[in-house]
Amino acid sequence: MAVQEARQGAGRGTGPGAHEGGCTCGDCPHGAREGHRRAVAAFLSRRDEFASGQGLPAAVAYSASASRQWVSDELTQSADLVAERGRVEGEAWLGRLWRHTAFVVWGVVGALLLAQALTAIGAGWTVARTAGLLAAVVVGGSLTGAGYLHRARGGALAPVIGEDNRLSTSRAVAASWVLFVVYAVLVLVGQLAAASGPGERDALIAGLELARGVGVVTVVAVACGIAVLVRRVVGLRVLGQRLQKVRADRPRGADLLTDDSGRGSFADIQYVVVGAVALAFAAVRLARRPDQLPDLPWGLALLVLVSAATYLAGKYAEGGRPVVLSVVRAREAGDLDAPIRTGDDIEIRGAGFVPPGAQTADRLSRMVVRIGAVHVHVPLVPVAGGFSNPTDAVLTVPVPADVEPGRVEVQVITAAGVETNRVTIDVTD
Repeated sequence: MAVQEARQGAGRGTGPGAHEGGCTCGDCPHGAREGHRRAVAAFLSRRDEFASGQGLPAAVAYSASASRQWVSDELTQSADLVAERGRVEGEAWLGRLWRHTAFVVWGVVGALLLAQALTAIGAGWTVARTAGLLAAVVVGGSLTGAGYLHRARGGALAPVIGEDNRLSTSRAVAASWVLFVVYAVLVLVGQLAAASGPGERDALIAGLELARGVGVVTVVAVACGIAVLVRRVVGLRVLGQRLQKVRADRPRGADLLTDDSGRGSFADIQYVVVGAVALAFAAVRLARRPDQLPDLPWGLALLVLVSAATYLAGKYAEGGRPVVLSVVRAREAGDLDAPIRTGDDIEIRGAGFVPPGAQTADRLSRMVVRIGAVHVHVPLVPVAGGFSNPTDAVLTVPVPADVEPGRVEVQVITAAGVETNRVTIDVTD
């Protein structure tokens, strides 16, 4: 088959220019992106060809069920190749990400140096400016070193990448507050080290008192607690099959503002926006009063706490177990009403069959329907721009000849491995 030939060609990777930019070898980081792009283009072309009724061999064209199964098998193999290329491209992208994160970190340090130099014109250079710059260098160096140690997992972003290979909103917000507080304390440490008089040292130590930084400390504690609690909640809901999670090929910046399917999430967006605004306020307060922890007003701190509670409630409310509502015999125009027999197509109607983020063909092809003791893979039915089967609310599968007549149970197993409720149907000879 063409798909098998593509796999063999991709696996060889020999000859002139084998490991150059156009290489499709799975082990070549320079050609991983191009290999994935080519695999996606080939899959889309093949899907649209089948959707228009072309490309079917004469041996299966006589039977609608045989042609549907052949098309589904071909698309499944092609989709598996796309998924394989996507995983390779994602791993290569993560391997390169640590350099980009290091550039961003030191770019921020450079921007801080430029801002301090510009604001020092007329006002003069102070010890606080030196302490702020040194603190930025220390934090930047620590992030760069940690990023190098975790360069295979995304560099400095490794701690905020979740188990589903997406950026975690709760971890990103918590990490931002922790880094800010560490930077603020280092600024005070630098000034304390340079202070000469006992009065100046006492004033700097007083700047660390809880009465002045209780707002920031509260926000940091809540943000870190939310990050830990959300991980626990999501893990328990996945293990209890109350939440469907599908692993992504690689993390994206949009993960901070969207759900697993890529749609904007109100809970995530408001948590990020409110946290960013509060963090910006705290940064300005630190710039104005570098001799103490930023005194975040209680009104703003309470706003962050409400935002965090909304985010946590959204995590509890999202998802849900897929459910089968009914099973009926699929009927085309002109067919007579009849009982379900082996060889007939049945429509399984319900909700939540396609997990968020599982709209790709390789995920859809993993859906299975258990009819009695027989496992039936849901066939892929291509249409222009996508698939008409399976969908989130309706699955169409044939009743195999191996199913014994009588009352049998029907159950759906989604791409995330979650099982639905069981519905009983009658199958006749």
